[in-house]
Amino acid sequence: MVNKYSTFFKAINLFVDYLLLNVSMVLVYVILDKSATMWINNKQYLPIVLVFNLIWLLSGNITGLYEHVLNKDSVKTFRSITQTYLLFVSLICVTILIVIGTKRYFITRSYLFYSIALFGFFLGSWKVVFLYIRRRGRAIFKEARNVIIVGAGIAGHELRTYFKNNPFRGYNLLGFFDDDSSKITEKSLYLGTTDFCMEYVLTNKVDEIYCALPYSQHSTIERLMVDADKNLIRFKIVPEYHEYIKKHTFLQSFGNIPIISIRPEPLENLLNRGVKRAFDILFALFIIIFVFSWLFPILAILIKMESKGPVFFVQKRSGRDNHPFNCYKFRSMYINHGADHKQATRGDARITKLGAFLRKTSLDELPQFFNVMIGNMSTVGPRPHMISHTQQYSQLIDRFMVRHFLKPGITGWAQVNGLRGETKTTEAMLERVEADVWYLENWSFVLDIKIIFLTAWKSVRGDKHAF
Repeated sequence: MVNKYSTFFKAINLFVDYLLLNVSMVLVYVILDKSATMWINNKQYLPIVLVFNLIWLLSGNITGLYEHVLNKDSVKTFRSITQTYLLFVSLICVTILIVIGTKRYFITRSYLFYSIALFGFFLGSWKVVFLYIRRRGRAIFKEARNVIIVGAGIAGHELRTYFKNNPFRGYNLLGFFDDDSSKITEKSLYLGTTDFCMEYVLTNKVDEIYCALPYSQHSTIERLMVDADKNLIRFKIVPEYHEYIKKHTFLQSFGNIPIISIRPEPLENLLNRGVKRAFDILFALFIIIFVFSWLFPILAILIKMESKGPVFFVQKRSGRDNHPFNCYKFRSMYINHGADHKQATRGDARITKLGAFLRKTSLDELPQFFNVMIGNMSTVGPRPHMISHTQQYSQLIDRFMVRHFLKPGITGWAQVNGLRGETKTTEAMLERVEADVWYLENWSFVLDIKIIFLTAWKSVRGDKHAF
């Protein structure tokens, strides 16, 4: 699908879903209290409206409900809706339990049940209508454009494959122009040399020219670009670097000089970094005051009772920009000489009984909130590795060191996707690194909240990858 339609229908889905949520809440209130004016005047219910809307926003972001709305099939669409709705109901119930007894925000059970049920009915009905409209209107959403490719090198042929494999993008490839006809195996796609390109474009209603010529032919590229502008034809350049950078890139401009970064880094923006740091401090303070303060003496006593040694385990780990720092944990093993170079394994005899529980629930990581307060860790980020492992895997995995552009985290995208625990093979570590690099390139505040929520959920139910 063309991006502009995807964005449009994403906005439509967001608007309608929120409209139905708020209509459900108002309608149930009016039915139960038999007064529309009371809804307006009753300020006790306004915080409930805000909470419901914020929780739906969080639920939709966690499940990815509004991503690829035009490309998901019906089964995936309804699976995503069901997951989002169940998560929404669960979070509402948790929120109600937290504030129960606070009369200012008190709502009746009948109001809670009927408003959520009515919203579920409206939501399901609307999605059926949307899927019907989408199915009937696929041809309308597909904006066909006649395009040609100038240059039949590797980049030109890969672009042709992309057009072929993505028909709903709306590109109708007419063929290639190149001064060497032998580069094109499908002779029906060869349209001529670059000298006859503009003549063909003007007589065959071509909408866009994709130029995949090498930089050595810059005079030809400049001539075609000028002629395209004169004749109101969109001209796009496929840069040569595509042949050795096989991934999405990020384009900036320094004056009139294009600068291509091989990855976007949202946290290089000072505002984003400030938001993340402010959240880290507030969240760490909350955990230290309301969880660590009372849990620490209990765990300290249990750790000391089970085995000799300190309560805390302190180890040098690789931090941001590969600067080492002291990482704090609750000790989960008997004192041993291999702690600084040997990973924990399933059934590891070094792990104490209490330590196994702490590792399973991730409670052994709690002291790292002091690392967050100090500033050498973040709540969310790539997990810090032992110095020896950094040295080892940096030689085996090309992008291993990229993860060190960020502060290490107590939890991360790799961890909530099951990529934690022992890494028996280089391929297992590669998967973890790829997840960490993905997080670096796609960071957002909402993504951090999603990861924290998923971490808490896995801690409650237990993570089979943790030991």
